[in-house]
Amino acid sequence: MNAENYDYENHFRNLYEKCRKHRYYLVSLTMADGSTMDGIIEDVDRDSVSVLVGEDVMEQESGNVSDSRQYGGYIRPRRRFRRFRRRTFPIATIAALALLPYISPYPYYQYPYYPYY
Repeated sequence: MNAENYDYENHFRNLYEKCRKHRYYLVSLTMADGSTMDGIIEDVDRDSVSVLVGEDVMEQESGNVSDSRQYGGYIRPRRRFRRFRRRTFPIATIAALALLPYISPYPYYQYPYYPYY
């Protein structure tokens, strides 16, 4: 494929519009180097995207045995948390953008939410 035949401006414009359309939704980003990450698109500029990227954090283990909770001889395992960090990516490094599905416990809520009139 020749570089002259490929319309880079149109590709970036389409990706920009897709990012604007999916603001405040949980999306999966595939980068140009092949890495993938999930996050919430927070802000979109003409040349960059600000994303809240989730990361797993484990509760720190204290060395003191009396600090750990024991239930009948059972020491509870460390808890796992999900924390979001703000990261900014240039639009040129994003290869693909996909909306992650949301499973609702109630059948009348759908993702994305469309109100009943």
